[in-house]
Parts: sequence; structure tokens; C-alpha cells
Amino acid sequence: MKAKSYAKVNIFLKITGSKKFNGIDYHTFNSRFMLVKNLYDTISFIPQSCETFTIEGVDGVDVKDNIIYKAYKLLNQYTGDLDILNFFYKHKVVITKNIPMGAGLGGGSSNAATFMLMVKDICNLKISTQELAKIGANIGADVPFFIYQYESANVKGFGEIIEPFNEKALELEIFTPNIHSNTAQVYKNFRANFLSNVKPNSGEDLLKMKSKDILTMPNIKPSDLNDLYKSAKQLYPSLADSEKENFFFSGSGSSFFKMV
Repeated sequence: MKAKSYAKVNIFLKITGSKKFNGIDYHTFNSRFMLVKNLYDTISFIPQSCETFTIEGVDGVDVKDNIIYKAYKLLNQYTGDLDILNFFYKHKVVITKNIPMGAGLGGGSSNAATFMLMVKDICNLKISTQELAKIGANIGADVPFFIYQYESANVKGFGEIIEPFNEKALELEIFTPNIHSNTAQVYKNFRANFLSNVKPNSGEDLLKMKSKDILTMPNIKPSDLNDLYKSAKQLYPSLADSEKENFFFSGSGSSFFKMV
């Protein structure tokens, strides 16, 4: 079994405040998520006798730190379905990576969501898409978006509110400089230096606009659409050297994108 695990960009990302989720403070936001249909990883379930859950294709990441392993554990805990355990004694997970890590393109979250959808299908889990998205939210804020498989959606709160937006995914060009952006550090720096200036209704006007119209607004800059860009540039000053005309910043970075 094999499936594509697509990247995404944030057409805009406006921080609106913070609130607790599972006892942890998270930033809240208004954002437009859009799939990148020409950039994807591939996840395969390959027959092989395995003594333990086995993932190949992500070098330098311990299995227990891998987001797919975390998805596997949560699915087991939630469903109690022995078919999942038995299946992965007989199959390994192989990831063919094309989405850069630390690039603001949601590669890890997409991998986790795609894995969960594949397991739901192949193990015939009696679980709804809504339940699957709720489980995914415990792994990462971007996971529910990928679970729903919308091409474009308004994502709000800390990622738990997902509303499909009626538009096709744009054809995009992605540029990723050789900078590994640490999402946790970008948000931590934002909290320390920028959070006090955010507005609770930030980005609500953008939620109503088509993505193409947002990206072609006169004199629009990456920092106008993505509140995390200033924080990322403080941590990674060389990002400024990567700015290009008509390119915008995705997520916590380090990737830039533009319409083709």
C-alpha cells in the first residue's frame, strides 16, 4: 500500500493570542492552509517480518521520536484494535522524503495524517474522520488539516477549527533556503517579543478572501501576511538574504512560495 503525503503552505498566518490545550499554552491563530499538489512525500507499507514497529527513510530521527510512531501509538491507545499491532508485525513503514524538514511546509504533520488515514483504511477501523482529526490534534496543530484532505481551508484556534474554503489549490513555486527553522523556537521567540502586540481579530478579513487575491494585494510583503516571519528572521537573520519579489513565507519557515 502506498500513498502521497502532500506539503502545505500558509497563505497567511495571523497570531490572535494564546490559550491552554491539554495543560499547555499554545498560540492561537487565523490562517489559510493550502495543499501543494506538486510536492509530496510517499508513504509505503512494505511486507516484512518486524519484531517492533519499523520506519525507514528518515535518517537521524529515532523511531520513538518520529511523528508517525506517535500516531501509531495514539491509534493503538484510542482504538485498542489488535489488527493494527498485528499488521505492523508483518509490515514496515517506508517514507520517501521530498518535503524538506524544518521548512514550514508541514511535512511531518502530513506524514502522520497520511499514515493514520492509511491505517484506518487497511485495518478497517471503525472511526470517523472527525475522531481521527481529534487524535491527530494531540500530535501536532497541522495534522487535522491533512486528515480532512481539503485543498484549501481556513484554520483557526490552535488548529482544531478547520473550515473548507471553496477554491482549488494554486500552482505554487517553493523555494527553501538551507536553513532548518525550529518551530518551537520561532513560537517561543514570538511569545517573548511579539505576542503582546497581537489583536484577537487579526486576519479575520483575510479569511473571506480568495488566496489568489490575497497574494496579489498591492505592496504586500511576507511580514504583512505571516506574523511569524519577524520572529524567524530574529532567530535566522540569513532569511533576509533569501527574500525574493512576490515570494511569501510559510508557517514558521524557512520556505518561501509564490504563485506560478
